[in-house]
Amino acid sequence: MRKKIPDAELSIQFDDLDILREVIGHRNTHLAFIEKHFPIKIYHRGNFLKLSGEEPVVDTVHKVIKEMIKSIEKGRTLTIREIEFLCKNLKTNDINIDELMEDVILITPRRKPITPKNLTQKQYVDAMRKNDIVFSIGPAGTGKTYLAVAVGVAHLMNQDVQRIILTRPAVEAGEKLGFLPGGLAEKVDPYLRPLYDALYDMLDYEKVTRFIEKGIIEIAPIAFMRGRTLNDSFIIMDEAQNTTSDQMKMFLTRLGFNSKAVITGDITQIDLPKGQISGLVEVQEVLKDIKGIDFIYFTEKDVVRHPLVQDVIRAYEAFSKQKEAK
Repeated sequence: MRKKIPDAELSIQFDDLDILREVIGHRNTHLAFIEKHFPIKIYHRGNFLKLSGEEPVVDTVHKVIKEMIKSIEKGRTLTIREIEFLCKNLKTNDINIDELMEDVILITPRRKPITPKNLTQKQYVDAMRKNDIVFSIGPAGTGKTYLAVAVGVAHLMNQDVQRIILTRPAVEAGEKLGFLPGGLAEKVDPYLRPLYDALYDMLDYEKVTRFIEKGIIEIAPIAFMRGRTLNDSFIIMDEAQNTTSDQMKMFLTRLGFNSKAVITGDITQIDLPKGQISGLVEVQEVLKDIKGIDFIYFTEKDVVRHPLVQDVIRAYEAFSKQKEAK
């Protein structure tokens, strides 16, 4: 007969209420997840959390919460996936999430370190360093584009590549940009604004301007990639869900020597004409078994914007499923 382990209680005091709120999670989601994962009760009273359960479980959950606090103090946004990782691994191992996530990709001109904010972002950064072609698929707000630009800029600054090429399909203009005023960069500027924003966050404005003028940073729609071979380049294609099958194949076959390609997109936000297959949807099946190509999948749990963004994404997904069912 298994001997019952006596119950134990442990109180954790928080001097910083902002940290306490992050630990609890939006609408108590973080504590509720931990209680589902462990046979434990967690009570919130003022600036205290009280853990109640069998002693080994209380000790493990205490470790989980301490690692959550360290992660928050480093400026990272906690996700359910990160908490799940802690819950699973701290049952049998002592891990240090702080060391795991201490990966500085780049230091901005304002001395701000750019680091992964959750485990999926860490996997994504590692995949970009290891593989020559990486696809990142998931909703907005998960850092797909921003981290791709950060890794690209780091490669450029380290002289691992000679240039960065930024591209995306200009679906709204039907890839026919000639009627728009200005040069090529001005024509596609509205479509590449997230890439510009990321660049200006990571490099001085003057440096970005100079790099664009010299062709070290090149900005072009997908249509202008045809017929080229791109050597010594870090190539980022954003909004790839709006490529056709032919465009995706054309883009991937532009890759030259000493080049990397990162393709980002959200397959729930396809703007192609009805009935046309997205190149990003199709490529998952076509390239799934090729070594050197990696697919990283983000979910609404990886969103690092306002907590309500996760609720918005989930609400739209539920609404779409209801429409499909009807």
